[in-house]
Amino acid sequence: MSLAAVVLAAGGSRRLGRPKQLEPWGGMTLLGRVVANAKTYPVSEVWVVLGDHLEEILAGVDLTGCGIIENPEWENGLSSSIRVGLDALTRLSRAEGALLLMGDQPDVDPQVVAGICQAYKPAKTLAVVPKYRYTWANPVLVDRSLWPRLMSLEGDEGAKKLLLAHSEWVHEVWFEALPPRDVDTWVDVEELRPR
Repeated sequence: MSLAAVVLAAGGSRRLGRPKQLEPWGGMTLLGRVVANAKTYPVSEVWVVLGDHLEEILAGVDLTGCGIIENPEWENGLSSSIRVGLDALTRLSRAEGALLLMGDQPDVDPQVVAGICQAYKPAKTLAVVPKYRYTWANPVLVDRSLWPRLMSLEGDEGAKKLLLAHSEWVHEVWFEALPPRDVDTWVDVEELRPR
């Protein structure tokens, strides 16, 4: 089974007012932490989708060993990053599934990733979604056969609405943990940054 991690990190950090990808985070940057985490997951490839502040991020974040995907339409929201990410994988990767990770969620529980990867059966399980107590959240694993459907998404939202509309595609894995938090504002930075 071949899996690719796709780190969605193209956004403009409007609420923070500066590129959150470059925010100092435990001896590295926020995006650097997410990518370092992704490299420990049971995936054979790590891809990073970038958009706003592309050159600064390339210069300031260690993305060694990662495929870089540029999203020129990053202002159109999260769906545009999913589209360009999965389009690049369709053309450049042989991965059977894509693990979609948010570039601003540095505290994803590795056991959650292990659990959803373990539940994935190529060409049989179209999507594996973690259910944290009572809610779906990230990361999500999607089979290659579902990528064309996800590439039709529009607006500033991910795959949740599409997957809720097609529950027959989804295999839920339940976890006791709370969902990982996004780093969107300076309050999030203060609360979540490693001490």
